[in-house]
Amino acid sequence: MNSNSNSNSNAPRPSLGVLHLQEGEKKFQLTRHVPSEDIGFFVKHFWIVSWDLIGQLSYSQEVVPNPCVNMVFERNHSSIYGASRQKFSRLLQGMDQVFGVKFKPGGFYPFVKWPISRLTAGSIPVENVFNAESDQIGSSILSQDDPHKMVKLAESLIRQQLPDQDERIVLINEIIDRVQADRSITKVDQICETFQLNIRKLQRIFSQYVGVSPKWVIKLYRLQNAAEAMDQGQCINWLDLSIELGYYDQSHFI
Repeated sequence: MNSNSNSNSNAPRPSLGVLHLQEGEKKFQLTRHVPSEDIGFFVKHFWIVSWDLIGQLSYSQEVVPNPCVNMVFERNHSSIYGASRQKFSRLLQGMDQVFGVKFKPGGFYPFVKWPISRLTAGSIPVENVFNAESDQIGSSILSQDDPHKMVKLAESLIRQQLPDQDERIVLINEIIDRVQADRSITKVDQICETFQLNIRKLQRIFSQYVGVSPKWVIKLYRLQNAAEAMDQGQCINWLDLSIELGYYDQSHFI
């Protein structure tokens, strides 16, 4: 179980959808932690956001959505969230922290065996899936003084309900990794051709396992690419990008 760290590099960290990350990290600390091997088949990483704004103005952080289910533990409130279709923001004030489990795209489906599209833009209590009272486990995780202890508790919770590995998760992540890495992919037909999949089958798999469509995933990652480029001071031709992704004009895209 290892913690991701970029402290030895001067290169900008990938924001992974956190808008204006370099500016935001003046207000909060974000760390990501690699799961154990058995958990890692289903979980992308664990994340911790902590902040101390006592005596300062509150800070609103915007986040671009992603095709992942997140289990989020906050003080007095913990839930499992499906993918959001829209950019969202979180208001940070006072001093606190939040612990999250980011499942791989498709990685949450084996825990529930119902279409993840039901959870899109919504949430369910942690205890609906895992054998724990959400506020109690949340308080236990957040009371730890070591991130590795927090991760260990979360892994113990997940491991109690660990399902059989489903190879469709591997395929889904191969597809999404390709979309994320290859900025020339702007249409679903390109995915179908690369992975030799019928478009209807691809759409069914994504609805069942991911909760959002392949078309939405493509648009999401091209938007994330643009947001990260902006964070790094690059100029973006929003009009060309919006047309390429199938928007009629850039006002519908931005």
